[in-house]
Amino acid sequence: MLVYLQSQAAASFTCSRRPRHIMPQRHVVQMSTSHASYGVCVLGTEVFLNTRRCTPKGATSFDVHATSAVTVHITHSPMTKPMINSRWPLDPDIEVVVTIDVTSRTVNDNKVKISYYGREDNELSVAWLYLTCVDVSLDVDLSRNGRVKSKGKDKAKWTWGPDGQGAVLLVNCDRDSPGAGGTDSGQVDIRTTADLQDMSVMLLRTQGPSAIFAEYQVVLHVSESDADKVRVFHAIRRDSHPHYKPVLGPGKLSYVLDDVDSGENTFYVEGLAFPDLGFSGLVSFSASLLEVPHKNSPGTPIFTDTVVFRVAPWIMTPNTQQPLEVFVCSIQQGSDPNKVFLEGLQVLLRKANCKLTICSEVETRSDRWIQDELEFGYVEAPHKTFPVVFDSPRNRGLKDFAFKKILGPDFGYVTREPPRKDISSLDSFGNLDVSPPVTVRGKEYPLGRILIGSPLPWASGRRMSKAVRDFLYAQKVQAPVEIYSEWLNVGHVDEFLTFVPAYDRKGFRLLLASPNACYKLFKEKQGQGHGEATQLVGMKSAERRSIDEILADELLKNDNKHVQRCIDWNRDLLKQELGLNEQDIIDIPQLFIMKGSRADALFPDMVNMLVLGRHLGIPKPFGPLVGGQCCLEERVRALLEPLGLTCTFIDDYFSYHVLSGDVHCGTNVRRKPFAFKWWHMVP
Repeated sequence: MLVYLQSQAAASFTCSRRPRHIMPQRHVVQMSTSHASYGVCVLGTEVFLNTRRCTPKGATSFDVHATSAVTVHITHSPMTKPMINSRWPLDPDIEVVVTIDVTSRTVNDNKVKISYYGREDNELSVAWLYLTCVDVSLDVDLSRNGRVKSKGKDKAKWTWGPDGQGAVLLVNCDRDSPGAGGTDSGQVDIRTTADLQDMSVMLLRTQGPSAIFAEYQVVLHVSESDADKVRVFHAIRRDSHPHYKPVLGPGKLSYVLDDVDSGENTFYVEGLAFPDLGFSGLVSFSASLLEVPHKNSPGTPIFTDTVVFRVAPWIMTPNTQQPLEVFVCSIQQGSDPNKVFLEGLQVLLRKANCKLTICSEVETRSDRWIQDELEFGYVEAPHKTFPVVFDSPRNRGLKDFAFKKILGPDFGYVTREPPRKDISSLDSFGNLDVSPPVTVRGKEYPLGRILIGSPLPWASGRRMSKAVRDFLYAQKVQAPVEIYSEWLNVGHVDEFLTFVPAYDRKGFRLLLASPNACYKLFKEKQGQGHGEATQLVGMKSAERRSIDEILADELLKNDNKHVQRCIDWNRDLLKQELGLNEQDIIDIPQLFIMKGSRADALFPDMVNMLVLGRHLGIPKPFGPLVGGQCCLEERVRALLEPLGLTCTFIDDYFSYHVLSGDVHCGTNVRRKPFAFKWWHMVP
């Protein structure tokens, strides 16, 4: 049945003045009065009826009839009005657009008739259009709840925040496949179902008469710039067994689906690259319906549906996150074994009830500085979270440890190597830290901010390699702050700062090494008559000095005035960039000594501690004994224990300190991921 466009009984009719909102996709059908026109449209999209070439000579008006599933839209200028007989004048500004919101059951089951009339109201000719409506929909986990939803709006947009939308993609950087040489993303096939769980699902849904899909192609495609960042597998059932065919990715930009019918095609998508310089992390996929006039022609798209993913960033975990596993290296050979250190560490781990993994000397090739070699973080999508180790370009004895011993099922791996192998001490990950969550001048950083040690902004000097810094900045969710660490001989941020949990208003404290606090303590003890109290008692081959001697050393005093100025510069910067005030900072007594133009800790560096919840593993400072107690330990306990923390002092003097490191440098912690979902923030 044909229905006149103004009829309220069946076909829908809308009339609007320009400008009107044009739906994002429509295609054009050329109308003709000499023969019927045929076309295919996609559910909910606009079809523009081009009537310019078919208007008969002498025609002055037209009207439109359509079957019930068709909605006709007439757009016109404010000056144009329908005529008394409800026909429309043949003004050049009038457009006729149709939409259909029900898929066809049979081919050509929707009809549109345009009738042309002369001055005498006589019908001069008729243009017929037969339309078949199909549905083609590419769908992903748009609402980020772990489920693929159909018919979402604005699928081609990815937005941040708790009300944002857009799917998430994980870099498939673990190794679920046994016997694989590298990460799963390096394999062009799927070898285990566990591998599928790291991937995001994408569904291509098609509906309509099967005869139409025999004449039109459905093509899945990705841009050339995105193709090397992702890989897509098509799940195909053969002999009741699923087969996963790689269809898009490096060197594969498009995939034509065979035997399309009404139903669903399932695709699994894996990320191959983290966000980095030149790659925002956003990747788009499109499904297009192509009209193919000849077998070998490229085809013309009449509809394209696009979805977008964001590759999940690599996220660091601060000291305030629950510890899950502590890593340390066993050193038994040579002149500096760490047996005493390991015994002290095991005492701490029992208190903290935390797993301890002791890496053998063979595995670590006698490299004890595990903090410097790697950093534990994680990646997260709504459907999956797993830890990822970031391997530094430092590349000493522990060079292959993360790749060979940590990479595995649901444990990912990433690294960045500077192109010229131009590595400095500042590339070690003792020079990389992250704050707890902070709010700065009203802006929230719910995952904290990364801290990178650097020279002063205007100065030359050693710097973390650009490849690593670019990677860290590109993750976006933990906006880095570069602070001043180059004044130190080793040059690492963990030599003068750390964060500890505090079970009160702020949730944490920033601890800063403080020469001023140390001099104040020693003068206090000297004034109480303890000037002869001596440091490093019982330590063989160590230079023992009394409080009186330390306070009388003018060179040492000048060294520490310089150090204090360097730390104060950072103090002001951190207050500004982390939104801190003086009540959020605790000064830990510590002295340094200059070696040339750079500083080392004079005695074990107490801020270079291991933080395991309430339990702190602090380098034993062997400070001056007052009343049988180390006055440095006593002062640190007095500063930290009121916060609900317990202090365990660990002897690392010969096994780490004299080698230019301390407890934190020799340990590493894998921590629990944040409960906060990174996509809920607004960077």
